[in-house]
Amino acid sequence: MEHQSPPAGLAARSARAVWHPCTRLRPDGNIPPLAIARGEGPWLIDANGQRYFDAISSWWVNLFGHANPAINAALVDQLQTLEHVMLAGCTHEPAVALAERLSALTGGALGHAFYASDGASAVEIALKMSFHYWRNTGLSAKREFVCLRDGYHGETVGALAVTDLEVFRDAYDPLTRRAHVVMSPDARQARRGETAADVAARALDELEALLRERAGQIAALIVEPLVQCAAGMAMYDPSYLEGARALCDRYRVHLIADEIAVGCGRTGTFFAWEQSRSGSQADDPARDATHAASGAEPLPAHAWPDFLCLSKGISGGYLPLSLVLSRPEIQRAFVSDDLARSFLHSHSYTGNPLACRAALATLDLFEQDGVLARNRERAQWLAEAFTPLAADARLRNARQQGMIWAADIDAAAAGTDFAVRFHRAALARGVLVRPIGHTLYVMPPYVFDAAQARWLGEQLLATLDEVSAHVTEPEPEVRRVA
Repeated sequence: MEHQSPPAGLAARSARAVWHPCTRLRPDGNIPPLAIARGEGPWLIDANGQRYFDAISSWWVNLFGHANPAINAALVDQLQTLEHVMLAGCTHEPAVALAERLSALTGGALGHAFYASDGASAVEIALKMSFHYWRNTGLSAKREFVCLRDGYHGETVGALAVTDLEVFRDAYDPLTRRAHVVMSPDARQARRGETAADVAARALDELEALLRERAGQIAALIVEPLVQCAAGMAMYDPSYLEGARALCDRYRVHLIADEIAVGCGRTGTFFAWEQSRSGSQADDPARDATHAASGAEPLPAHAWPDFLCLSKGISGGYLPLSLVLSRPEIQRAFVSDDLARSFLHSHSYTGNPLACRAALATLDLFEQDGVLARNRERAQWLAEAFTPLAADARLRNARQQGMIWAADIDAAAAGTDFAVRFHRAALARGVLVRPIGHTLYVMPPYVFDAAQARWLGEQLLATLDEVSAHVTEPEPEVRRVA
C-alpha cells in the first residue's frame, strides 16, 4: 500500500494545535516542527521526500529501525486476536511471556514484572514499592531516597524528586519531596592523575558517609547504570555499581537501577547492570541477549539490583511500555489478606497486549540476529568514523559506551544556543540530532552499516564547522535539555 503524504502545512497545523514537549515557547514564535511522513530503517522521511538519519533513535527508543518488518508483522498478528484487556483480574499471553523472558535474562534473580506506560511511571512504581516494602516489614521510618548529582529519572512529581537537573525540577520543587543528592561517578571529574575508577571510589565514599548517617531513614538509592544520559551522557566506571550494591547490602537500603535509556543493548550488554562486576561479559564475543543462546551465565542473584526499570527500547520504539522487575522477596512482602499491605498502583492500559507483543518481537530479534555481538562491530564503526571529530581541538572528553558516543564542545566554539543552532544545521545536512547543552552525542538504531557511520561522522564534523564559524560570544550558562 502506498504511504500517503501528510497534508500541506502539517508543521504549521501542529504548531497551532499541539503543545510540543521539551520545547521553549518563544514570544516571537517557534520554528515549525519537522513534519515526518514515514520511516524506513534508520531514516525518517518528510512530506517532500527529504531523508533524515535518526542519530538519536527518536529520543532513544528505536532499536531496529523504523517500520521494522518483523515487529510490524507481530503487531498485525496481535491485532487479529486481542488489542487490550485490563490486567487487573485478567491476563494474556504477551504479558506473561514477556515477564517470563525478562526474568530469565536475569537468571531468575528479578521477576514479577509490574507493567506501566512510560519511564517516569516505572520510576514512581519502584519508589513506591520500596517505601511500601519497608512499611510492610515494620521499618516505616525508611522513606527517604538518594540520587546521583545530575541524575535524571523522569518528570512526574515523584520522579522529579529523585532528579537533579534544575531545568526540569526547579519550577516544581515545592511539589516534590526532595531526595538526598550524592556525588556522581562521572569520569569527567577526574583530577590530575586520577582514573575513572578513582572517581568512582570517591563517589562511593560520599555515598557511604550518607548511608552511615541516614540508613535508618533511607529506603533506596536510584542510579542510571554506566551512563547518566540527560546529564550530557556522563559515563562512569562500572566499579561504582558493584560498590553501590555492596553498600546498599551493608546498610540495608534498596538499589533501583533505572535502565530506561541504557537498557536493551545500548551499553554493550542487554542490561547495563550486567557490567557491574569484574569479569563482565560485555566483551565476550559469544555473548547474546538470551543467556541460553551463548551458554554464558548471568550475574549471581545477589549482584543484581533490587528493582530494575525498563522502558524506551523495550518495545523496539513502537508503543509506550515500561515495567519494573523486582526481587522475589519484595513481592512476597505484599502478600496479605490486609488490603493496606497491597500494592494498588494501576493504570487502564497496564500490560497492553500490543505493546507487550512488540517487546516480544524485539527480544526475538536480539536472539535470532545475534544483535549484541553485531553491535560490538557497529560500535567499532562508530569509533572509527568519529575519530576525526574526537581529535578536533574544539571537542573535549570524547567517550563511548557501547552504542552511545559523546563529546563536549568547548564553550568558545559552542557559543550561544549551541544545541538549537547545531540541531537546525544538522537537519539541513540530513541528520536528526539534539545536543544536550554543549554535549554532542549520537545513539543510533542498530541498523546502520560502516558507510553510514562514516557519512554520519562527516556530516557532524561539517555541521560543527558551520556552527562554530558563526559564534559571536560564549554561552555563560549551559541548561541541559535532552
